[in-house]
Amino acid sequence: MHKLRQANPIEQLLGLPSPMSFSIWWNGGSILGLLLGLQILTGLFLSMHYTADMTNTFASVIHIMRDVPAGWLFRNIHANGASLFFVFLYLHIGRGLYYQSYVSQPYTWMVGVTIFLMSMGTAFLGYVLPWGQMSFWGATVITNLLSAIPYLGSYIVEWVWGGFSVGQSTLNRFYSLHFILPFLIGALSALHVLLLHEKGSTNPLGELSHVSKIPFHPYFTWKDIVGFVILLMMLVVLGFFFPTVLGDPENFNHASSMVTPVHIQPEWYFLFAYTILRAVPNKLGGVVAFAASVLILYFLPLGVYYNKLLPASFTPPYQITFWSLVVLFMILSWLGACPIEEPYVTLAVPVSILYFLCFPMLVSISMIWKKILSF
Repeated sequence: MHKLRQANPIEQLLGLPSPMSFSIWWNGGSILGLLLGLQILTGLFLSMHYTADMTNTFASVIHIMRDVPAGWLFRNIHANGASLFFVFLYLHIGRGLYYQSYVSQPYTWMVGVTIFLMSMGTAFLGYVLPWGQMSFWGATVITNLLSAIPYLGSYIVEWVWGGFSVGQSTLNRFYSLHFILPFLIGALSALHVLLLHEKGSTNPLGELSHVSKIPFHPYFTWKDIVGFVILLMMLVVLGFFFPTVLGDPENFNHASSMVTPVHIQPEWYFLFAYTILRAVPNKLGGVVAFAASVLILYFLPLGVYYNKLLPASFTPPYQITFWSLVVLFMILSWLGACPIEEPYVTLAVPVSILYFLCFPMLVSISMIWKKILSF
């Protein structure tokens, strides 16, 4: 009786049984992995010429763009790569919501939400580093939210700033954290994939059955390569032809504590949460709602822990609720870019409430629909 040869990790990965019915929506994970690698690589080269000094930071960014060979290319890819990272991250989360990945893979889902939170933090830290007007005032506004914490808020804000205002110490620690967090995201991504492969990927019906599965390679590696080519084409178009279309014009001005921008707003991928923050008149309530807009994703697996939901394909009310959530997300993002005036301020309140209602509805509607069909 001969011993079976143990497959190495690469062979296990390439030979992973995968559902035949994988659609293009399952390409998001591999594309995000490629983008994370590109962000780390381009960020590493940019860090070689970046100066974390309040008086020279803005000039060092201009130096990278004008004097460093291919510096403009690395910075354009890094800046637009962050935007594309969140585009595919939201598509990946949306796919998980629609196909109910939080039911069949709860631990994988929770690790994914943690990656989302760390990505938001890393992107915020990176947005501060160019030390433009919106970078400075965005950092001031967002870090000031910590002052809403009862009793300890003001001390926490001073600790984060490293002083009594956003300054040199703040820039130093933001630079250090922005450099180290992507490696932690990479480690969590490896755990995310490991937990996914423990049970195997689900098909669009949410099933884990191995009856109709085929090896990952060569069938889905080719599909992933097509996704990589499309991604690189998008990066080329943005980096070469529209490098500043997703940025804020205020960031072309050097940071000044004496001149406040007319409209302070974060990057586009945070606008939905920023709108929810503004919709609550109470500061502490706004901060809680701001955090809950993302943390609510953690609670989806808990709502269905003892229940098996019907696939979205067989639950029309679930589909309606999901697409309503997508529309509400887009409306909140649009409202976040609008001035703080009527009717945008008033409109943000009902849209924010509906946004939060959609999540318990996704779980409850599917359960109710299952009981209706069982009669």
